[in-house]
Amino acid sequence: MKKALTAIAAAAFALTGMTGVASAENEKFVLISHAPDSDSWWNVIKNAIKVAGGQMGAEVEYRNPPTGDLADMARIVEQAAATNPDGIIVTIADFNVLKGPITDAVDKGIPVITINSGTQEQSEELGALMHVGQPEYDAGFGAGKRAAAAGAKSFVCVNHYITNPASVERCRGFADALGVELGSQMIDSGQDPSEVKNKVSAYLNSHQDVDAILTLGPNSAHPTLAALRDAGLAGEMMFGTFDLSSEIAEAIKAGEINFAIDQQPYLQGYLPVVILTNYARYSVLPSGHINSGPGFITKENIAQVEKYAGEYR
Repeated sequence: MKKALTAIAAAAFALTGMTGVASAENEKFVLISHAPDSDSWWNVIKNAIKVAGGQMGAEVEYRNPPTGDLADMARIVEQAAATNPDGIIVTIADFNVLKGPITDAVDKGIPVITINSGTQEQSEELGALMHVGQPEYDAGFGAGKRAAAAGAKSFVCVNHYITNPASVERCRGFADALGVELGSQMIDSGQDPSEVKNKVSAYLNSHQDVDAILTLGPNSAHPTLAALRDAGLAGEMMFGTFDLSSEIAEAIKAGEINFAIDQQPYLQGYLPVVILTNYARYSVLPSGHINSGPGFITKENIAQVEKYAGEYR
C-alpha cells in the first residue's frame, strides 16, 4: 500500500510541479456526490477539494442532494453542466439514473472524472476521462478472505445505502469470499442510528450462528458497535467495516473492530482537481484509472493513520 501511495503522490507532484501553481487561470470545477447532508464521511472529500483548489488556484464547488435522492442528484448534474464549468467530478451512484446527465455533459465538451461509486467500465461508457475510486467487489472480497481466515462461516452485511449498487457489490464480494449466498444476510438498515441498531440487534437475536459482521461505513458501523456492546458481543465476533472515523479507530485499538477498509477518500477529492486543472491548462492527462483503495487498517497499523481520521483518512 505504501508503494502505491508513493506512486500516486509522485504522479500528483509531477503534475503540479515543484514551484506550485504555474499559471493560475481560476478554473471552476464542480464535485457532485450522492451523499445526503447527514453523511459526515464526505467531510474528508470536502477538505480534499478545498486543499487542492487552494494549491492549484482553482475554484471547486461541492454539491449534493440534501436527502440523498438520486433523481435530485441527476438534476444537479444537469444544472452544473448548464454553467459550463471547466470540469465536473461526479459519483456514479446509479448508472441508469445518472447516465443521461453525465453523457450530456461530456457531449457538451465538459471534462468529467468519476469518483467513489461505480466502476471503471461504467466510467468509460459514460465518456469520462478516468475513474478514481475503489473496486468495491474486490474490497468486499478481500474483507471476506480475512473473515474466512478467521474461521467465519455465517455473516450479516449491514447496508445503510442499499440503493447504491456499489454497496451491494461490497456485500456480494464478502459473501463470495466466504463461499455463501448473499441472500437475506444483507440488511437494508437505513441511516437512522436507532433504526440501524435495532435492526442489527433483531438480526443477531434471530440468527445465533452469525460469526462475522460487515458494515459499509461509519453510518452503519457506529450503531452496529453499540448493538454489539449492549449484547455483550463486542470483540467476540469478526467485525469488519468500510471507511474510518475516530470512533472506528478507537474500536480497532480496543479489539472490538478487526479492520477498516480504507478507500482513501482524500485522494478521490484531491487528485481529480489536480488532474483537471492540468488538463485545462496544459492538455496533460495520466493514462488509465486510479485505484484509491482498498487498504486495510488494523490494530497493527492504526497508529499511523488515526490522527487523520475524519480529515485526511
